Amino acid sequence: MTDSATTLRPPASAPVTVHLTTLGCARNEVDSEELAARLEAEGFLLVDDPADAQAVMVNTCGFVEQAKKDSIDTLLAASDLKDQGSARAVVAVGCMAERYGAELAESLPEADAVLGFDDYGDIGARLRSILAGERHHSHTPRDRRSLLPLTPVARRAAATGVSVPGVVTDLPAGVAPASGPRVVRRRLGHGPSAPLKMASGCDRRCAFCAIPAFRGSYLSRPASEIVDEARWLVDQGVREVFLVSENSSSYGKDLGDLRSLERLLPQLAEVDGLDWIRISYLQPAELRGSLIEAIAGTEKVVPYFDLSFQHASGPLLRRMRRFGDADSFLDLLARIRELAPTAGVRSNVIVGFPGETDDDVDVLAGFLREARLDIVGVFGYSDEEGTEAATLSGHIDEEIVEERRAMLVDLVTELMDERAAERVGEAVRVLVEDVADGEIVGRAAHQGPDVDGVTRLTLAPGVPTPRVGDVVAATVLDSDGIDLIAGLGR
Repeated sequence: MTDSATTLRPPASAPVTVHLTTLGCARNEVDSEELAARLEAEGFLLVDDPADAQAVMVNTCGFVEQAKKDSIDTLLAASDLKDQGSARAVVAVGCMAERYGAELAESLPEADAVLGFDDYGDIGARLRSILAGERHHSHTPRDRRSLLPLTPVARRAAATGVSVPGVVTDLPAGVAPASGPRVVRRRLGHGPSAPLKMASGCDRRCAFCAIPAFRGSYLSRPASEIVDEARWLVDQGVREVFLVSENSSSYGKDLGDLRSLERLLPQLAEVDGLDWIRISYLQPAELRGSLIEAIAGTEKVVPYFDLSFQHASGPLLRRMRRFGDADSFLDLLARIRELAPTAGVRSNVIVGFPGETDDDVDVLAGFLREARLDIVGVFGYSDEEGTEAATLSGHIDEEIVEERRAMLVDLVTELMDERAAERVGEAVRVLVEDVADGEIVGRAAHQGPDVDGVTRLTLAPGVPTPRVGDVVAATVLDSDGIDLIAGLGR
C-alpha cells in the first residue's frame, strides 16, 4: 500500500538529518509523524538520535505549567548540541509554539525558530531556510476557532487550506493516489500499538482550559480516512489502534451524525490484522447509552473508558463550565459495568480550582472511594493565560492547593492498588509489547498505552514464548501497585 506522503513534492538532492522529539499526549505523537512524513517526502533523513541530527525539531506541549517547563528544558538541551557542533538548528513546533509564537521566540533565543501550525504544510521549505541562516519571523498567535465556521456541519467544506495537525486538509481528493489511503504519516515508533487521530480541536468552553483557542474548533475526519489509515498502520505492524482527539465523544457532530462513532467502530473491526481498538478521552456528559453499548459490544473494541470527570462536586463543576456530579458519575459507571463488568476506567481530576471548598474536596474524595477507578491522575490547579478561570474570584493559596493535591494523590494511590488487587483471578487478554531477557511485558485490555501500568507474563512449563504483537489469554496471579502479574497456561 503506497503512503501518499511521498506524493507531496519531489525530494531534494542533499539529505539533511532531522531528529523529532515529541512531548505531551498521543495526539502530539500523530502530529510528529505527520511532520516526519512531510520532511521525509522532501528529502530529509529522519534519525533516532538527536546527536546525529543537523536539525532538532521539538514538538512541544503547552497544556499546563509543568508541560511548558518540560518543553523549554528540552529545547535548551537540544541547543546544547549546537554548542557541541553536531546540530545546526533547533526548531520549536507543536502546541506551545503555536500558543505563544513570537513571544516564545523572543524569550528563547536558543531556539533558531518557533513554527506554528500554519507552517506545517510547507515544513520542508521552512526548515531549509532556517538551516540556510534566514531569519524566521514567528507568528502572532490568534484564536484558531475563528478559522472555521461556528456551525459544525459547515466546517469540512471550509477546512481546505486550514492547517489542522493530524487532520490533513491540504490534500484534495485529486492529489491522493487512485487507490490506497491518503496518509501523511511516517511511523516514528515500532511497537504494536499506535494512536490514530479521529478529530482535532474542541468546542467545549471549560473554564480552566486553553486548548480550544490554539487547537481550534472541532473537526472530525471522515470515517473512510480513519479506516484507511488503520489498514495502513496494520501494514506497519500495528495490532492496536488508539483513537485520539481532544473530545472523542463529539466525533461526527460536524459530519451531520452524532452517532458516527457508533458506526465507525464496526468498520474498524473489519480491518484484517487489527486486534484491538481503544478510544481515548470521552466526555461523561456526552457518553450516550448507544456509545456505551458500542464500546462494550463491538468485536475488537476493548472495554476501556477514559472519562474526563475533573471533579465530583456539582456546584464546582458548574463553575468549571462542566456538567455532572458524584451521583450522576456513579450512575454512569454502574451502566458501564453492567455491560462490561471488567471494564477499565481512568480519569483525571483537578483540585484547588478557584472557589473550591473543603466540602467540595470531601465530595471528590468520597466519589473516588466509591468509583473504583483503575487509574486517576490528580492535578493541582494553576492559572492558564486566556482562560476564564484565571479571572475568577476565590483563588486558593498555592500551599493549600498542594496540600489537597498531595492528600488526593495518597488516596488514589491506595485505591488504584486496591483496584488492581481486585483483578487477581481474572481472565485477561494481553497485548505483548516487549520480550527481552526472559521478561514478557504487555498490557491487559483495561490498560491504556504508557500511563495505565503493565502486565508481566509468566509461562507455565511447556508454554511457548509469545511474540511482540501477539494477543494472549492469561490469568491474573498477583498485582504490584497498578501493574499485574499474569500467567499463561496456568
